[in-house]
Amino acid sequence: MDHSADIPDEQHGSTPDADYHVPVMLEECIAALEIKPDGIYVDCTFGGGGHSRGILKKLGPDGKLIVFDQDAAAKINLPDDGRMVFVQQNFRHLRKFLRVNKVLAVDGILADLGVSSHQFDEPERGFSTRFEAKLDMRMDSRQQLTAAHILNTYDAAALHKLFERYGEVTNAKTLANRIVTIRKTNPIETVNQFRQAVYDEVKGNPHKYFAQVFQALRIEVNDEIGSLKEMLAQVAEVLKSGGRVAIISFHSLEDRIVKQFFRHGGDEEDKDDLFGNKPETELIIINKKPIVASAEEMKQNSRSRSAKLRIAAKKTF
Repeated sequence: MDHSADIPDEQHGSTPDADYHVPVMLEECIAALEIKPDGIYVDCTFGGGGHSRGILKKLGPDGKLIVFDQDAAAKINLPDDGRMVFVQQNFRHLRKFLRVNKVLAVDGILADLGVSSHQFDEPERGFSTRFEAKLDMRMDSRQQLTAAHILNTYDAAALHKLFERYGEVTNAKTLANRIVTIRKTNPIETVNQFRQAVYDEVKGNPHKYFAQVFQALRIEVNDEIGSLKEMLAQVAEVLKSGGRVAIISFHSLEDRIVKQFFRHGGDEEDKDDLFGNKPETELIIINKKPIVASAEEMKQNSRSRSAKLRIAAKKTF
């Protein structure tokens, strides 16, 4: 199965606008949320603020928008708007920080799960294969785990598992064993060191191969799958009756998780009960098939090519 569409197109790259990051499927997301002028909304992934500005345009003076972003760099994009509250935290803490801000329920939740163009374009962050830098990849610089630490301390079995699961690397086991052998004499600290150390193991297009490997490392560093599952598990609780949730994913693993949570209230790994039933969900799926970007948007913003938008609403009682 070809998952090349899941990999960020760093060869061409989307050109970030003055707003740090081009919002994907902006109009579709705003329509999905069915914004009420006096409603309370959450943007779980503020980034460049493009989606948030779209929401603010639809809100009246009594509306409220709470935005999450664990990356301190996102603060530079905050508009001067009293209706907005910025929370510098991972969205896995959604419920906790809504309560901190005295919000018990919201009318809509939006999350764009993609890495921002800004993060890829900042060489020192270590997200991109294009630049020589330390293998960092932390979205939140306050955390300890880095890509270099993973490469130098995880055993072969753990490396094999993460490359296979998060990057769908075809020779994940061979790559893992190579890394363990190399680091015995030469610790792997930078992008170029890593590329040179494992280049003989590359299968197929080197750009695509390293993009898959870097994707796997980034997901592990930031516990992106764990964070996503924790956030999704809180959605139904914090949404008001009839409230909407819209999630944009950029690779197949995330999309499957979102689909399963919307459908069953859990993921594929959740156990059936004694009768083979999946957990009950309070959500109703709005679009059975994911919405994708228009041909025009794909042409203008290469990031949007792999984006999938899924929408659900909380049941009304």
